[in-house]
Amino acid sequence: MATIARSRAEASAPVSVAMRRRNTRVGVLFALPFLIGFLTLQVYPLIASFYYSFTQFNVFQSPIWIGGQNYAQLIHDPLFWTSLQDTFFMVVIGIPIQLVLAFLVALLLNSKVKGIAVFRTFVYLPTVTPIVASSLLWLWLLNPVYGPINFVWVHLLHTQGPGWFATAAWAKPAMIVMGLWGIGTAMIVFLAALQGVPEQLYEAARIDGANGWQRALRVTLPLISPATFFLLITHVIDTLQIFASAYIVASGGGGPQNALLFYAVYLYQNAFNYLKMGYASAMAWLLFIVIVFLTLLIFRSGRRWVYYEG
Repeated sequence: MATIARSRAEASAPVSVAMRRRNTRVGVLFALPFLIGFLTLQVYPLIASFYYSFTQFNVFQSPIWIGGQNYAQLIHDPLFWTSLQDTFFMVVIGIPIQLVLAFLVALLLNSKVKGIAVFRTFVYLPTVTPIVASSLLWLWLLNPVYGPINFVWVHLLHTQGPGWFATAAWAKPAMIVMGLWGIGTAMIVFLAALQGVPEQLYEAARIDGANGWQRALRVTLPLISPATFFLLITHVIDTLQIFASAYIVASGGGGPQNALLFYAVYLYQNAFNYLKMGYASAMAWLLFIVIVFLTLLIFRSGRRWVYYEG
């Protein structure tokens, strides 16, 4: 009997191997469209852009190898430093304002009152508005001549309203104001984190005599720190790549006195307006390095202030 069983197992072994090979071929065949798309639309452009960053390339002629001249030229390009300054202004000033406001709105919408779901919907709804439509809407709202915001400003404060996107001093604050339109996503994340805080911890803090501010500082903020950590990283990455809204409100330029010449906008201008593809590729890889560096910096700092329960 043992001999018969062994012979049957040996006879079935090639069948199972053949079946595994067939399944592998079928799996690869099904994955082939994704693999082709990934290699041609992701991997190849990535490798090509790295090569082009060391070349002089204008699309119409073959790239000419120039080594690190593109990167060296960036150091002496005043518009490069202007774009960095404009972009980091939004990172340093805009992100804290957005996150703080989103947190405060989440606190309000965490209340257990009738119809609270409607208010949550109203706050989140602007985030699904297409960026072109919302940018054009804010161009009208912040128009210094006939915009409704300046109309209310003049009638309430009896002073001339700001120039907003038309002036260098108010252009970036106007971008921050426009960015507050989309705090709904951060609000949802904060709201989910707030609803995950155990109520018994608040009760224990009340018993210990903690007031509202102390409960927020010692209980709420530490327990929602993972959500804050996540939002901080995503907002930094998104803000460093800010493009569409700035390109629309500045009509493809840099705004008054290049106040809206953000890094991605200047990169786009070099690539598609001036056809300096090699120079733009160098800018893209430098942006990648900056994003990786800041992300790692946030991860490293998160060890000190991010609290994971349990």
